[in-house]
Amino acid sequence: MEMPNPNPTVLSRKADLVERLQEVLPQGAVISDLAETRAYECDALTAYRCPPLCAVLPATTQEVSDVLRICHQMDVPVVPRGSGTSLAGGALPTADCVILGVARMNDVLETNYPDRYVRVQTGRTNLSVTGAVEENDFFYAPDPSSQLACAIAGNIAMNSGGAHCLKYGVTTNNLMGVTMVMMDGTITEIGGAHMDAGGLDLLGVVCGSEGQLGVVTEATLRILPKPEGARPVLIAFDDNEVAGACVADIIKAGVLPVAIEFMDRLCIETTENFAKAGYPDCNALLIVEVEGSDGEIQEQLSKIVAIAETHDPVEIRESKSPEESAAIWLGRKSAFGAIGQISDYMCLDGTIPVSELPLVLRRIGELSDQYGLRVGNVFHAGDGNMHPLILFDANKEGDLEICEAMGADILRLCVEVGGCLTGEHGVGIEKRDLMTDQYTAADLEAQMAVKDVFDPAWLLNPAKVFPLAVSEARRAPAVAAE
Repeated sequence: MEMPNPNPTVLSRKADLVERLQEVLPQGAVISDLAETRAYECDALTAYRCPPLCAVLPATTQEVSDVLRICHQMDVPVVPRGSGTSLAGGALPTADCVILGVARMNDVLETNYPDRYVRVQTGRTNLSVTGAVEENDFFYAPDPSSQLACAIAGNIAMNSGGAHCLKYGVTTNNLMGVTMVMMDGTITEIGGAHMDAGGLDLLGVVCGSEGQLGVVTEATLRILPKPEGARPVLIAFDDNEVAGACVADIIKAGVLPVAIEFMDRLCIETTENFAKAGYPDCNALLIVEVEGSDGEIQEQLSKIVAIAETHDPVEIRESKSPEESAAIWLGRKSAFGAIGQISDYMCLDGTIPVSELPLVLRRIGELSDQYGLRVGNVFHAGDGNMHPLILFDANKEGDLEICEAMGADILRLCVEVGGCLTGEHGVGIEKRDLMTDQYTAADLEAQMAVKDVFDPAWLLNPAKVFPLAVSEARRAPAVAAE
């Protein structure tokens, strides 16, 4: 994966930069020793690594502002970092950049149950947001698989979703307002705790912008009352395409589950060896969860089971207790870790129309045969958010490149059938050079014009989102103008 050459002027001024950063941050918040900066050389896309020039760990919005102001004055690129769980290389450093980590910014600033929101610093982890309000029977809906570790900052950057986004939406549907620091250090408020916040509605521009526009330091998040109850049903099939067709029929019937998750045989067998969830011997399974009162749950489950039975399932297993529900979900929640125990893998994130699931699953199987690499499919089937896991050997010469080529073909397939390159992981470096497969030159120009307004010098999160040649060409005039 090509990255831009570091700016030699920036490299030569490292000592001066570190000294200025230490003047505005507390002791220990600036990390400049090479051995220590290696902790920040990659995120969860571990195939690509580059130690940053240095890393900083501010604890307040003002400290973030001071850091960005200094970097702006010295023409130093900045890569914002949440918890480093990005699967798209969204926080991959360049050799001349400052990593700005928000890990120390993890406080709950305000909780308002009558108006149903919580305001937090964005270094707080996803799951701990719910942890802060659950004793009052509230929860925060977006639930990425990495929710135990991932930070709200990264969730906002990538517009993360999760298993339950089918009903509750992704981050943008649960984000009410942010405090964001611009590259020149300006602090701005966008949106707020109430529906009709003044000014232009820029919140949708910021959410999903992958650190290209500013650093979000505080977020106002919508919280919801916990449902009266929830119950999953596990449906096993002999065929991937049949399972995909069942998903399409459930959605077509107007039933709205909280979640519909898909796993294929490779993922089922691997997670069963790892987590011992007690899954049936089958080629594909669905986990469909519904919620509400006991009567509502049973009514929805009856409709789902009736639809499933028209597809000749191997087994239908309705949960009858919290313990059975936990067992049904155990394998799904363990899937990524289980696959990681047996192989290096690259996790994709294309999204497709639900009606195209059977076709796309068949084509992924054909591409697996063509490239000679195994693929495990585990994904949010209800909204067509695919997560093919391409297994490869990082120690085998050429295997990574084969994996990249196969991944590109799968993502092009998603676009071809009317979908898009990413559902919740973001573009990062992984998909940046595929953006021209989805967007025209005019489309990309419009997006880059937005970045021009927020970050005229193109210092924020370099080499991400936009094709490298295009972004480097955009950066050159900005540098020349300084």
